[in-house]
Amino acid sequence: MTQHPTQPQPELTGAWLVAALYHFASFDRFQSFRDPLQAFCDDNGIKGTLLLAREGINGTVAGTDAAIAGLLAHLRAQPEFSGLEHKESRASKMPFVRMKVKLKKEIVTMGVEDIDPKRIVGTYVEPKDWNALISDPETIVIDTRNDYETAIGIFKGAVDPNTKTFREFPDWVKNNTGLHNKPKIAMYCTGGIRCEKATAFMKQQGFDEVYHLKGGILKYLEEVPAEQSLWEGACFVFDERVSVEHGLKEGSHKLCHACRNPITAEEITSPKYEEGVSCSHCYDSRTEEDRLRYRQRQLQIALARKRGDRHIGG
Repeated sequence: MTQHPTQPQPELTGAWLVAALYHFASFDRFQSFRDPLQAFCDDNGIKGTLLLAREGINGTVAGTDAAIAGLLAHLRAQPEFSGLEHKESRASKMPFVRMKVKLKKEIVTMGVEDIDPKRIVGTYVEPKDWNALISDPETIVIDTRNDYETAIGIFKGAVDPNTKTFREFPDWVKNNTGLHNKPKIAMYCTGGIRCEKATAFMKQQGFDEVYHLKGGILKYLEEVPAEQSLWEGACFVFDERVSVEHGLKEGSHKLCHACRNPITAEEITSPKYEEGVSCSHCYDSRTEEDRLRYRQRQLQIALARKRGDRHIGG
């Protein structure tokens, strides 16, 4: 039985290092790689989620600087992931409850066969060049994220497809003939991975000039000064920070644990908000039985906090 070391403490800065990463590759041995990767992360106190599929790897993890550096070196030592890139940010407390390495059919689920970003993809645009592209009147800017993400932040002038999941995106494109009205399509997402498939799909659909923001919103917020930025609002992230802002500073949003929607400080003052139970986004779509169940879960979370433990549901 493997003996895991004591959970490492964060760096002296008081911040955990968060690494968002993905890489498309022909990774036929993804199933056999799962358990060793899980063990590596557990042994080094790393938490988060990594997805493995035949098409590559995707995920976000957090740990000490040394632990994350070790993980990235371990991944890049694999022939399939030698060119892996990642994006770093900081969290004032560990933003994940546990470590999960999952096997998937796709590392980002679009549900369209024969989409291969290794074969065809849009043109990458560096963050420093993004403002000029999206300010061009000949460009249509498309946010490829889902509605709960776009609700708290979006690029100025961008089209919001209002999709619930990425699976809805291909149908949205096919039903919007107006996308052909301008010669340039500029697309973006949180860290870049959805745009790999989205731009490949657009090229497959006959769009010629298709561009996407390299490194996604996270890289843009890291590199472009706030005074020059065309980003409006905050960027939703898939961990307990909930959102980040310019300079990748932690945002002020919280998460409704009933519907998983980000909520603002103002929305917390709504009479429909009850911690862990409901918010203005989900109150009308939940039953009293639902809320009773959520209250019982919230009680268990509160009891765990009182004991100094961390409840998985929290």
